[in-house]
Amino acid sequence: MDNPVNDRHHTKLSAAWLAEGQSSQRDMLASLQALKAQSDEPFRIIASHRHNRPEIFEFADIVYREPSASATDSDEQVLLSPVEPLLPRWEFVLEHAKDNKVKVLLTGRNGIDYEAHREKFAAAGIRLLTGATSVAALEAIDDKFAFMQQCHEHDIPVADAWRFDNVAELEALLAAHGHQPLCVKPVTGIFAQGFWRLGKVQETDKEEAEQYDSFEHLYFTEEKKINTTQFINAYANSLMVHERPIPMLLMPYLSGQEYSIDVVCEYGEVLAAITRYKTGKIQHIGYEQAVMDVVIPLIKAFGCDGIVSVQTKADDDGQHRVLEINSRPSGGIDYTTHSGVDLTQVGFAYWLGLTAKPVLADISQQITLCQVRSIMVGVKIEEDTAE
Repeated sequence: MDNPVNDRHHTKLSAAWLAEGQSSQRDMLASLQALKAQSDEPFRIIASHRHNRPEIFEFADIVYREPSASATDSDEQVLLSPVEPLLPRWEFVLEHAKDNKVKVLLTGRNGIDYEAHREKFAAAGIRLLTGATSVAALEAIDDKFAFMQQCHEHDIPVADAWRFDNVAELEALLAAHGHQPLCVKPVTGIFAQGFWRLGKVQETDKEEAEQYDSFEHLYFTEEKKINTTQFINAYANSLMVHERPIPMLLMPYLSGQEYSIDVVCEYGEVLAAITRYKTGKIQHIGYEQAVMDVVIPLIKAFGCDGIVSVQTKADDDGQHRVLEINSRPSGGIDYTTHSGVDLTQVGFAYWLGLTAKPVLADISQQITLCQVRSIMVGVKIEEDTAE
């Protein structure tokens, strides 16, 4: 759905397009508006989403409603019929991107759909940013088991993981590895969905097996702890798993500090990055070289391209190990603005041709260490009257 207030007198301007993201689209659009306000070369900012999201669209110059095959989704928002429901999302975006002289397109949550047609976007002069430059790379990033195997092939420190697809395989893995703290998570997924720490299932000479309180995991869900026997029972008797098998990973639980790293990259080269870790409700923003020593070869190995996020965690010896790459910007990328380096602006200023190619060594020197607390903000939503 085209925004009725689009200014057709500026069709010669180039544009940047942010397609539907997971959770940071609004913040990134706001950063782009700030970049445009201080730039000597004007450009337009386009946003698209499959829902009516006025709190996102208010930061765009032009907005579109992306086609969707379903009537509702997990956001429980009812969809209006898209203008061109028969077009695949990537084709819908490509056609409107051509009309609007889009120079840079960040695909957000549907990167693989776009990546499969990279050559069509390139032929239209559009710099496509999906998180990588091939469907195979994106699939390897999304599949956490394949991802970890590929990290081993490149000698990148990574958390160990063992895949299981049924109860028998899980019990066999627990028999082999149950002497240590363990956790489970799905092979694919985001936002820590399905992640649980397990109580120890074997005693050692030095300590008794840890059995989490049977009620605690229901009461303190944010702690993500569960009694191992109860997890096995729930998994074995799950109707959801029976109807739709969910491949899972059993992993050693790493005890060290976890980091989230926001990365601007191009064809496997890190152009800019900021590291952050969380204590309580506080995000600590900075640039940890020991963490980046793991991240830089990781980005190269997977040929990451665009704005991505990486999670690492230290083991008992303090070695930072990779947990995963998210092939899209993190929900916390806006935290980087408080460090004096806005990664959204750094990346898009370069891809739009407003600045020279960023140099990681220079960018890292511009980062001011700081602490950030996130707060909740309410946004009034007007009734959607579109037809």
